[in-house]
Amino acid sequence: MGKARVGLYEVKGESLTRTHRSCPKCGPGTFLAEHKDRRSCGKCGYSESKAPPPSKSKGKAAAA
Repeated sequence: MGKARVGLYEVKGESLTRTHRSCPKCGPGTFLAEHKDRRSCGKCGYSESKAPPPSKSKGKAAAA
């Protein structure tokens, strides 16, 4: 019995789009799991980090 693919595809009209990236090592059909700080493949163990959001500097303004 196959695993459910709920949430991995999105239907818009007549087109079907993927919502998650495919694993570059395993190929199409093997999706990367979305975590808070990374994406990972459960099949081969491939992992990539997500870019952190730009931080707002909280430094003091220079007095003139």
